[in-house]
Formats: sequence, C-alpha cells, structure tokens
Amino acid sequence: MKMTKEQARRRKKVRIRKKISGTATRPRLVVFRSNKHIYAQLVDDLIGKTVTASSSCALFKGEEAAGLTCKTAEAVGKDIAAKAKELKIEKVVFDRSGYIYHGRVKALADGAREGGLKF
Repeated sequence: MKMTKEQARRRKKVRIRKKISGTATRPRLVVFRSNKHIYAQLVDDLIGKTVTASSSCALFKGEEAAGLTCKTAEAVGKDIAAKAKELKIEKVVFDRSGYIYHGRVKALADGAREGGLKF
C-alpha cells in the first residue's frame, strides 16, 4: 500500500524530532501549515510548554481574509521574532515539521531572521 503525503510528512517529522530539542535559552520554533493559515510557536521541550505563539489568523483577525501567501507567512515570522525579543530570546532551533523548506515555510523562516532571530 502506498503512503499518503500526510503519512510521509509525519514520518519525516518523527525523524527530525529525534535530532532536535528546545531548551529555555534556545527554544524550538515549530511551524504548522494548513490550507488556510500558518502557525508558529516557540516550545521549551524540557518542561513541555509553549513559550509564545503567533499565527496568520491571530494577526489578521479583524481584517478581510488576507489569504495564505508568502507575505502572510513572512509577517507571522516577524511577529514571532518580536515576541521572542520581548522574552529576551535571540537563538532558536528551527523545526519545519516535515514540510519542505520552500515557499511559505521558507518565508516564515526569513521573516523570523529579519526580525532578529538566529538559527
């Protein structure tokens, strides 16, 4: 039986998570991409808590639907970087969650770098 795209992504995600882990000083920047929105959160794996989070639905709540584009993903990256700066976090570990580092995932990472995060 052939594996679906979602099953393949989940398998890649497990392989990635074996290798990387977030700490209090260097949390893990997790990306989740849906068909309508993109989400990013900083996670401290030692205590199992989300430090801060940002998403396209939270950023553009009152506005007309901005649509999921690379510009939207870049705005989410800049927002998560600004929230991390408030918490005095400069370095993170990037977790692409099995997605290909291309398009919206890359735009989010570039926006976070522009905002001042290092990874």
